[in-house]
Amino acid sequence: MSAPSNDNEVRRTILVVEDEPTLATAIAQRLTNEGWTARVAGDGATAVKAADKLHPDLIIMDLMLPVMDGIEATKRIEAQHPIPVLMLTARDDEADVVIGLGVGADDYMSKPFSMRELVARERALLRRVDRAKVIAHKSENDCILDFGTLVIDPAKRQVTLDGKEVHLTPTEFDLLTTLAKQPHSVLTREQLLEEVWDWVDASSTRTVDSHVKALRHKLGASTIRTVHGVGYAFEPPEA
Repeated sequence: MSAPSNDNEVRRTILVVEDEPTLATAIAQRLTNEGWTARVAGDGATAVKAADKLHPDLIIMDLMLPVMDGIEATKRIEAQHPIPVLMLTARDDEADVVIGLGVGADDYMSKPFSMRELVARERALLRRVDRAKVIAHKSENDCILDFGTLVIDPAKRQVTLDGKEVHLTPTEFDLLTTLAKQPHSVLTREQLLEEVWDWVDASSTRTVDSHVKALRHKLGASTIRTVHGVGYAFEPPEA
């Protein structure tokens, strides 16, 4: 049994949305062992109602669900509540992952997965949310990153492109800001995993790739440059 969670000495509530009863029970039990409160929903429609009622700190969302799939459920939940979502997928289909990230999921894991890694990903997500709240309430705001047509405001966690606000998930915002603070500089996938996800594991580098694709979709393909075999670099828009 793992040691109970002591994240800010607060008992977190996590909503597990999974239609496989055995897996849902196993995840919920592991979360309970970690010191969190776990609630389970067996389909997407129930998850939307549960999220509205419980206001959980984090949601573990299966992609393939009855009644309403995980992508639609995430889209509806994120439209009402800024809740971090870790998406589970049995299909190693990058298109599905990018869609999931695009509607508000913050991270994803492919089945089968280890409970140890699941817990580590959850802790990292919760830490990022806490860190974002601290930054948002700082009186000494971070400098605005102004690249002309693209403006990033770390204090407000707001991005505008051509004067229009662009909705980014918390993870997308953190990834963009990390890259933009060092324009033209190449950061490796491992560096980005450590700085943005608080998680270092070479097997998880595709998570970075998928979030980069989601950012390119929202901000333009030329915003982030790929350095093959190394990592990514932020390229400011041309004046």
